[in-house]
Amino acid sequence: MRHRSLLVLTTVITTGALTLTACGSRDEAKTGDNAGGGKTVVVIGVDAPLTGSLSALGQGIKNSVDLAAKTANKNNEVPGVEFKVEALDDQAVPASGQANATKLVGNKDVLGVVGPLNSGVAQQMQGVFASANLAQVSPANTNPSLSQGDNWGKGEFKRPFKTYFRTAATDVVQGKFAAQYLFKDAGKKKVFVVDDKQTYGAGLAGIFSEEFKKLGGEVVGTDHVTVKETDFSSTADKVKSSGADSVYFGGQYPEGGLLSDQIKKTGAAIPLFGGDGIYDPAFISASAEANDGDLATSIGAPVEKLDTAKKFIEDYKAGGYKDPYAAYGGYSYDAGWAIVQAVKAVVAANGGKVPADARAKVVEALGKVSFDGVTGKVSFDEFGDTTNKQLTVYKVEGGKWVDVKSDTFNQ
Repeated sequence: MRHRSLLVLTTVITTGALTLTACGSRDEAKTGDNAGGGKTVVVIGVDAPLTGSLSALGQGIKNSVDLAAKTANKNNEVPGVEFKVEALDDQAVPASGQANATKLVGNKDVLGVVGPLNSGVAQQMQGVFASANLAQVSPANTNPSLSQGDNWGKGEFKRPFKTYFRTAATDVVQGKFAAQYLFKDAGKKKVFVVDDKQTYGAGLAGIFSEEFKKLGGEVVGTDHVTVKETDFSSTADKVKSSGADSVYFGGQYPEGGLLSDQIKKTGAAIPLFGGDGIYDPAFISASAEANDGDLATSIGAPVEKLDTAKKFIEDYKAGGYKDPYAAYGGYSYDAGWAIVQAVKAVVAANGGKVPADARAKVVEALGKVSFDGVTGKVSFDEFGDTTNKQLTVYKVEGGKWVDVKSDTFNQ
């Protein structure tokens, strides 16, 4: 999920120093802290919003990676290695994410990072990680530019950073999938499009709009809202007067839930549709009006219905985590496990030891990982994108999200 218009990535003077600190100090004899029993500590970093309005998602990410690390240790997945997790809070703020990336790079024991949640945060982290050959695997970023470059929309695909991977499908897939469902399955022909002016929201709304119009639908109006504001009555009035039979919202659930509420208070009994950014129980609870019929897409199939996720769900419950794994738990576990598998391949190829250039080798190994994960087959294409293109449409029914259609996007 999540995103913001690509910002200029800083390449500060300290880049060289960060690289030396992160990679130059590692050797086979002194790698990591001694974990007991002669094991080497390998740290998996986590960056996510652990506090603030999106913390429900961030905590699920952190806990799921923690479970992956604990499972690897319990199974002795990488002989001679003990995994630990260092989780940092970005509060969904790009500058905080960049600072966290610098901190993680400075810890020589970190060989991979899971996160962030938001694409706009990722844009500020990518360059820092790349300068240190440190792999990051996001379970939630969906902006195409992160992996395919700024000109992907023009058919020019160029991977900006070889260190960036994700287990989430992109907005190209999600936006088109949503447009096809709304036009073909739901039978809506006149949509009003709103976004929150952020990379994720604006990008997703744009892709949706283009596909909806290609299908023969009409975008009868557009508007923008501002993140963290609460009064969207002017937008709601525009929707009401437009004659739209539906609304598409590019943004997150705090604003999405309030927008749905205020639209319905105008008397416009039409569904609001959004991406994975609104797929959360908090979207429903944010509305005082009944929002049955509202829709959302999310990556993959419902975890609870996947045979491959049964053990993850059982282990998560047994782990005693106070927060749910939420929308990205399965993808976070798979992201963490991908790093574990990459470390496993690197250590095995180096005679059972973590090599001096472990970070660069982990990046290379990540591009080759392939395993059956919680969310299905986990592997990456030449851009670092997931090869799993499955998505699901959810509908609010009786105050809960209910899955109504899962399919693999092939276009």
